[in-house]
Amino acid sequence: MSAYLSLFTPQEKGKSQEIKKISEPPPTATPSVDVISDKKPAAGEETKASYNLSPSKTPTPERDLGLKKEEAETEEAVGDVTNERWAWFRNIFEKIVVFGRVELRGVTPIPVKERTQTQTINIFTLWWSMNTNILPISFGMLAPLYGLNLRNASLVILFFILLTTTLPAYLCTLGPKIGMRQMLQARYSFGRYLVGIPVLLNLATMTGFCVIICVVGGQCLSAVADGDLSVAVGIVIMAILTLVISFCGYRVLHLYEKFAWIPAVIALAVAAGTGGKDLKNQIDYDEKPNAKAVLTYGMLLAGYMIPWACLASDFSTYLKPDTSSLKIFSYSYFGLAIPPILLMILGAAIGNATPLNPVWQAAYEQTQVGGVLDAMLHPAKGFGKFLVVVLSFSLLGNLAATSYSVTLNLQLLFPILAWVPRYLFSIVFVAIVIPVAIRAAGDFFYNLENFLGLIGYWSSAFLGVVLVEHFWFRKGNCAEYDPEVWDDAKSLPWGVAALASAVLSFGLVIPCMDQVWWTGPIAERTGDIGFEVAFVVTGLLYVPLRTLERRLAGR
Repeated sequence: MSAYLSLFTPQEKGKSQEIKKISEPPPTATPSVDVISDKKPAAGEETKASYNLSPSKTPTPERDLGLKKEEAETEEAVGDVTNERWAWFRNIFEKIVVFGRVELRGVTPIPVKERTQTQTINIFTLWWSMNTNILPISFGMLAPLYGLNLRNASLVILFFILLTTTLPAYLCTLGPKIGMRQMLQARYSFGRYLVGIPVLLNLATMTGFCVIICVVGGQCLSAVADGDLSVAVGIVIMAILTLVISFCGYRVLHLYEKFAWIPAVIALAVAAGTGGKDLKNQIDYDEKPNAKAVLTYGMLLAGYMIPWACLASDFSTYLKPDTSSLKIFSYSYFGLAIPPILLMILGAAIGNATPLNPVWQAAYEQTQVGGVLDAMLHPAKGFGKFLVVVLSFSLLGNLAATSYSVTLNLQLLFPILAWVPRYLFSIVFVAIVIPVAIRAAGDFFYNLENFLGLIGYWSSAFLGVVLVEHFWFRKGNCAEYDPEVWDDAKSLPWGVAALASAVLSFGLVIPCMDQVWWTGPIAERTGDIGFEVAFVVTGLLYVPLRTLERRLAGR
């Protein structure tokens, strides 16, 4: 811990105050005042008044020596006072670190001797809590935009969530065996320096999710206050509460997630119960949904789930290396899949019922998701208002875990940042999220749709590289990842093959994209199949390119 606390060691800033010796009074100054005469000056002579306040005694070498000695004693006294103040600060900081169980280790590999956690169930409660909130409801409410009624939306949600959850669930099993965070593992395919590109994209993705969560939470708090509390203030409250959890790190995060889902489940069950009579009124669509609408909406759902794979092992690295992979996969899969499926279906029901309910529609136009939930809980009166607050705070589980991974990714962005304490980045991150979230709140669903339409592409390409590297070139053997070379550019791959295969895949991905600002020629017929193409094509390209790279680089 001394390595981290050394950042708080003060530097000398000179004397801060004058300390006078009482036993040796200063010499008395005998001022001599020259009074201005009434006599007018002669031509060319200046008129001036001089006040000579200099001491009457003439300085001597003995006197200069005494003054220097006094100055040295003064500087020593000031230094002692300053050191005492900083010692007090360091003592308080150490107590905060110990009491808050702050994780001091950053992105560096976790040694085997520190991988001692045995409570595998924590993985399940972590994923369950991160997804048991109102964020999946927001994704479900997008279904009407693609002409999907409740039945069709439910089938699409079920298929795409069950399919895409396999990726983060599997990568979570590698954490205890390799002892590295997810983006640190990526150095073994993207290299020490080029990994900065996927790290930067991952940071943008996680920051975007945190912005979305802050906006939804701020809308809920604003709806509870009937508009007396602005959405911006609600966003600030959500961000600051997140800082407390993400600052502490791994242990506090798991402890919080173990219980955070309980009040959220209660609040969501009450909301569904009080609004149930209005949920049965659903929009009827004249036309059946076409393949384009189904695949494009499926792309948005993939944009919710696939990015979890880019930080999956961040939450399992402290488990014992001999922990059952099947147990980790099962806990991760069901913890990740069940809450989003149920809550997205609830969101699809709310989205298709809102236009037929004037009260819900008016609330939606004012504060969107938070307003609709507040209207649904209105029959519960004061207790309903309390439950809306609970629902807004249910987002903290997702927000804190994502913020925790952001702090680790920031250490990987530039090599020198690996030696900056992880918890300091949590403060910087919150300072960035707040203004961005306030700006994005203006047109939430439009910004949400555009954001989700982009993140699935790069995430799929990234995962194609990582999984092919693991299964094809390292034969699925975790011992092939040497933790001693994690920061050695000469021992790690160049990363050219990984980056080139991902970039080249977009030659086919772009024609398969269906976005608000671009619809490719293939997507016009099939709908958005960009994330599927990115995953498959990148993996296929990586095999020959990485084989060539290994022959040239020898690693």
